[in-house]
Amino acid sequence: MQTDLLKRLCETPGVPGREHRIRDLIAREIEGLADEVRVDPLGNLLAMRKGSGPRVMLLCHMDEIGFLVSHVSDEGWIHVNPVGGFDNRNLFSRRVLVCTGDGDLKGVMNPGGKPVHIASPEDRKKVPEIADFFVDIGMGKAAKDHVQIGDYVVMDEPFVEMGNKVVSKALDNRIACWLGIEALRAAKESGHDCELHVAFTVQEEVGLRGARTASHAIKPDIGFGIDVTLSCDTPGVPKPQAVTEQGKGFGLHIKDGSFIADIELVEEVEALAKAKGIPFQRTILASGGQDGAAAQQAAAGARAIGIVVGTRYIHTVTEMIETSDLEAARDILAAWIAAH
Repeated sequence: MQTDLLKRLCETPGVPGREHRIRDLIAREIEGLADEVRVDPLGNLLAMRKGSGPRVMLLCHMDEIGFLVSHVSDEGWIHVNPVGGFDNRNLFSRRVLVCTGDGDLKGVMNPGGKPVHIASPEDRKKVPEIADFFVDIGMGKAAKDHVQIGDYVVMDEPFVEMGNKVVSKALDNRIACWLGIEALRAAKESGHDCELHVAFTVQEEVGLRGARTASHAIKPDIGFGIDVTLSCDTPGVPKPQAVTEQGKGFGLHIKDGSFIADIELVEEVEALAKAKGIPFQRTILASGGQDGAAAQQAAAGARAIGIVVGTRYIHTVTEMIETSDLEAARDILAAWIAAH
């Protein structure tokens, strides 16, 4: 599997409401693959291939969790407000990028308080709140000349290949962006009867916002929510809570906190995967949500399902997937589109 495109997708910054750079990258990649491409008022990138069959929508959110700058002190400490859900335990001593209108600035994120050498035993037990963290770009008072409220901050970690795994920040959900691009490529090569819409959506991490507006505009007959899901096949997690196991194929998403998949569509995709020899596993997520819910509930409603890729350590800078699971998700989408 060629990972260059996935690497570029993951390493391009783009938090909710600031997806411009990742959208521009995707727009370049899909040039010539769709009959129509447009950007809607909220910022969704909508690509459509004409067809006479049912209106099918793939929803692939572009945003990654991150922060917006909320305050810059006179001393140059940059305070932030989250856009997306973080586990505060994963924010200690992180390298970050502060993305401004004049360019990206390297920085480090830490919580206020005493370092370990002078911290009391009680101090060491505390998990700081988001509001306790700040970013230091090493400029002191001059930081106010370069950073303003509303600039955004992302983690600054490289994309790494480790055997059959890849590790990166923002695999949630640049995996889906990769799959959306590959679906358009496969559709052009193999043909299809359906009217195919691939929506690269904004602001999923703060409430499926882009998916809701795009779905109301497109009014799909069938919606595919393309996303990651948990792969807790790791020490310390009981097997019933693992959700997926890496290396066992794409996730056929049945339910989460936002939607219940159309059972006939689940059975259809399952039968196709078995016929094509594409490995898969059924998945249920106890809570959380994804863009497929927005398609299901738009306008008069749609049949909906999720195609997901099991990912370890979600919402950290060490998100990890098995490349064969991603390939399986690509293959089932290509096979289903070609059959419709």
